[in-house]
Amino acid sequence: MAKIKITGIKGMNDMLPEEAGIWEKFEDTARCVAASYGYRQIRTPILEATGLFARGVGEATDIVEKEMYSFTDSMNGEQLTLRPECTSAVCRCAIEHNITYNAPQRLWYFGPMFRHERPQRGRYRQFYQFGCEALGFGGPDVDIELLSLTARLWKNLGIKASLQLNSLGATEERARHREALVAYLKDNYDVLDEDARRRLETNPLRILDTKNPDMQAMVEAAPRLLDFLGEDSRRFLGSLEAGVQALGIDYTINPRLVRGLDYYNHTVFEWVTDQLGSQGTICGGGRYDPLIEMLGGRATPAAGFAIGAERVIELVRAAGGDKPVAACDIYVAHQGGHTELVARQIGEQLRDAGHRVIVHAGSTSFKSSMKRADQSLAQWAVICGENEVNAGQVAIKRLRDAQGNQQFAEQMTIALESLSEIFGAAKEPDFS
Repeated sequence: MAKIKITGIKGMNDMLPEEAGIWEKFEDTARCVAASYGYRQIRTPILEATGLFARGVGEATDIVEKEMYSFTDSMNGEQLTLRPECTSAVCRCAIEHNITYNAPQRLWYFGPMFRHERPQRGRYRQFYQFGCEALGFGGPDVDIELLSLTARLWKNLGIKASLQLNSLGATEERARHREALVAYLKDNYDVLDEDARRRLETNPLRILDTKNPDMQAMVEAAPRLLDFLGEDSRRFLGSLEAGVQALGIDYTINPRLVRGLDYYNHTVFEWVTDQLGSQGTICGGGRYDPLIEMLGGRATPAAGFAIGAERVIELVRAAGGDKPVAACDIYVAHQGGHTELVARQIGEQLRDAGHRVIVHAGSTSFKSSMKRADQSLAQWAVICGENEVNAGQVAIKRLRDAQGNQQFAEQMTIALESLSEIFGAAKEPDFS
């Protein structure tokens, strides 16, 4: 029988062990920053009813029309979809479990999303998003909080991004703008490309986000939503700007920054970078007060954002934040036989003290053991030689300093019974 080579699905990537460190850095940093603002984790299933996204994202969007992975459950005929985004799922969860009944909620999530689109740099068919959702807050104070949170995240990750803001106003203001926009686009119908003509009646706001260079001049002259804002919406935007300025966050107002869905209102924002080619947006968010009611819940104001993890990780890597992560703190070598049993006992003692420990497995030659110890990037090697163990001793050798730089320290022999005391419950051993 001929061998069949099975490979991964295009646009759905493996994460290899050597890449784990930079992913862990992003996840840990994002989680800690969110927690510092009082946000708690929420997890929703990867599979949801297709109708959730048809209603939440919108049937006229590219996501629902062309990009969702949907199928019929062979057991019961239910229409299911791999989630293309998580905001709708979080809102569904909030409604189903009534979690905003007694108090508003600050929530964060992290996990894979799925969209069937052409894979390109920073844009894949399975991709990961970190996001925050603030449910039950009418803003703009919580909108400022979300912008402060994201700004702090970029700072902690050591990357640079620029903030763009806009206002979508209230429902009636968007309706007036839409009417004027459609009329303008029809007057310029000959300039529209095929995609814009398809969106003209169903989702005209998305036309303003076109990347087609032949349409840029026409789009720049299109009616601006900002010009249709009433007094309340202008006051909301003014409060948002004042809050962002007070925090020292630089921003620009981008009148072309839109969301093509009816449930978005007031604040809309994006964090962008010029380091990722055409895929410059690393975070998008805004206010979506009508969504929970549209999904069957009681009227609940809400705002949030989603971050494309792969794109941010590219920026972290470019900023030098992808240094290899050690597999352990201490590598325990031995010569097999009874020295292996002692080595395994030592490993458990050091793990009890909070250290990450690898006990050597495989060839029992010290040359092989020390090569593996070096490959592990451990700071310390504990060496259980037969003579030392018979004498109630072990040897220890410093391999690296706390920054991961190689050391060439002399090997020291110590009493086996003092090993736990020396390493103690800290990462750095104490020889005092």
